[in-house]
Amino acid sequence: MTDKSDKPTFTPRSKQALAFALVATAAMLAADLGTKAWAFDRLSAERVGDPPPVCEPDDHGYIQYQRARMEPIVVGEGWFELRYAENCGAAFGLLREAPPIVRHGIFGTAAVLASLALFWMFATGRGGKWFAYSVPFIVSGAVGNLVDRLRLGYVVDFLRVYWNKPLPLIGSEWPTFNVADVTITIGVGFLLVDGWLEGRREKAEAKAAAQKPARA
Repeated sequence: MTDKSDKPTFTPRSKQALAFALVATAAMLAADLGTKAWAFDRLSAERVGDPPPVCEPDDHGYIQYQRARMEPIVVGEGWFELRYAENCGAAFGLLREAPPIVRHGIFGTAAVLASLALFWMFATGRGGKWFAYSVPFIVSGAVGNLVDRLRLGYVVDFLRVYWNKPLPLIGSEWPTFNVADVTITIGVGFLLVDGWLEGRREKAEAKAAAQKPARA
């Protein structure tokens, strides 16, 4: 029989910690939506005539933008600029060529379920310090991109990193991204750190238990 005392117990996080996570999430969400709104107005303009279908390939398999792209703003000569782009997929263009109903179903469901699950785990005390840090980053990014997708049918990207000499496996340009992609990436990094530290702790506990003298 399994000893119930061996099951892990979790101490719910305080109301202050939950409030801080909510405020941090709201702040990063505001930063993401605000910068996207700026890029929408400053880096693009309305097309002349009727816009093409949203995120649907034409006869040549090319997805045309809903808005006309304006001149980019160069921030770092030869490596970084602010340039308008419409992303029909997830972070860094994932599944951008999938049918709209598939994209909306997958991304919408994933964003909602992941956000609810992460906040539930946070509130009930799951994970360590780095897990707690990851929650506002991931949730704000997931919700930010979901808002764009529901409102526009695509996600506004505008951060473009590129270089002159192609690099192995990457080429000469990183996929255009936005603040939400950045926060999601940081949050996932925190999750990996938390998992690594948890693995080390479990190994240390198992080693300590194995070294204890057997009871008579």
